[in-house]
Amino acid sequence: MSQGPLIVVSSRRHQPFAASLSDLKILPVIETDWSEVSSAVSRLHPAAVFVGTIEGAGEAFDGLASQVAAMQPYVPLIVADSVMSRPDNALPYSSAIGDFNRLGARLNAALRVRTLHATVLRRLASNPAAPIRQPADDPIHDATVLLIGRGATYPALSVVFGEQVGVVGALSIEAAAKHLNARSMDGIIIGEGFTARVVEALLTVLAEDTRFRNLPIAVTSGNLAAAYDLPNLELMSGEPAQIASTFLPLVRQHAFEARLCRTLKSLDAGGVLDPRTGLLTVDAFHRELDTAIDQTKSDGGRLSVARFSLDQKLERQLFDAARILSRLMRRMDFGTLEDDGSIIVAFSDVDPRNAHTIARRLSSVMKHTAHSSKRALRVDPRVALTASQPHDSAKSLLARLSDAAHRAAS
Repeated sequence: MSQGPLIVVSSRRHQPFAASLSDLKILPVIETDWSEVSSAVSRLHPAAVFVGTIEGAGEAFDGLASQVAAMQPYVPLIVADSVMSRPDNALPYSSAIGDFNRLGARLNAALRVRTLHATVLRRLASNPAAPIRQPADDPIHDATVLLIGRGATYPALSVVFGEQVGVVGALSIEAAAKHLNARSMDGIIIGEGFTARVVEALLTVLAEDTRFRNLPIAVTSGNLAAAYDLPNLELMSGEPAQIASTFLPLVRQHAFEARLCRTLKSLDAGGVLDPRTGLLTVDAFHRELDTAIDQTKSDGGRLSVARFSLDQKLERQLFDAARILSRLMRRMDFGTLEDDGSIIVAFSDVDPRNAHTIARRLSSVMKHTAHSSKRALRVDPRVALTASQPHDSAKSLLARLSDAAHRAAS
């Protein structure tokens, strides 16, 4: 992909931001004002757009956000000014912590998402016959954030974030560590209730672990005494609704990046993986199950199959549960999200007793980490289990599994 320039827009030319961004030598920097920014974006096809201030922008700010959002591949829009109502794609940047090197890290992290998107588009264009069903909805529907805290703002933050994304709550740093190891997150909000030393220790650990270094992280109380190698770290204050409005564009970007990674894995696998869940597509699962049953008959091995049935059918919770399973399953196992909302997993070379133990463990993780803003909508799967018999086909095995699931529900 040929990178375009970085457009810096503000109400006046020769902003300090522009000079500092030029010094970073990441992209050629072009300054413009609000009267010319729309034509500049159309003409120059920028790799990123940076807004130093929205002073004097009027309606041009929302128009710019819409124009940039429609461009492909992804064009990051970074906004340094504090705004009450922030467009969905306006990534925040606050100079409250760090210096312009941190802005360079923020820009580089966003440009990696752009490059990843360009790679996916190129791969899809070069292989139009690939059976990939690209999700067309807002990536925020896939997103889950970890809310750490135990102060007075914790309930309000939980509600305001839970209205738009999945929320996993942790009242202690130890509980937060377990959640981070059990599943993928798209952001971390660190609320009240911890000393500055505890927060700094947590940020140090996150910065040292490559799994979490690019995660969006919001610290909503206190000050940060040091700089951290965390490009998407923000120090935020204000009402919970304002914190959510500011932070969610970073969460959306991370969820989009995770979706692109799953799409690339699906392309590498020849289209047999669902980019929304990371599990096999339904057709691919049935083909794989047929092969596994035949192999079990020929070599005398063992095969157990479990069905995880969820009481509610909200797409967000279903896909969330499926992604948790795809992350936790053993490499030799395979599964799919069925059209009826159940998740079926085949355990290779496992007897029913051990399969039951594995299935219960997976079910427990889903129950405790797949959350929504309403307790009644939390995932609490019922598990039915069966094992392959000598004369089984995939059809008979799944029919027996459905009967077992019906008996379990009754």
